This record gives sequence, C-alpha cells and structure tokens, in this order.
Amino acid sequence: MSKNTTPTKKKRLGKKTRQNRRLPVFVTVRTERKVRWNNRSRNWRTDKIGDVGE
Repeated sequence: MSKNTTPTKKKRLGKKTRQNRRLPVFVTVRTERKVRWNNRSRNWRTDKIGDVGE
C-alpha cells in the first residue's frame, strides 16, 4: 500500500474490515443454526481484497 492513503481507500478498507467479522450470535439463534458462520470471511494473509480504490 502506498504511503499516502486517500480517504476513499480508507473508507473501502474500513468496510472490508467490518465485513470480515464473525457472525453475530443472534443471527445463529434466529435462523435456528442454519447459518453458522460468515462464509465471506477473509484471511488477511491468503485472501486479498483486489482492487480496493483509486
């Protein structure tokens, strides 16, 4: 990543960080365990985001 990160890129990276969290417990309870984990979760080392911004 470049030294000067633009606000747009920061916003997109922040969104991807929030999406990478685990599934809330209430979702598991509400769906009666049909949804158990976040299947969109991403590992920082192996799964790259791709074109983030700019």
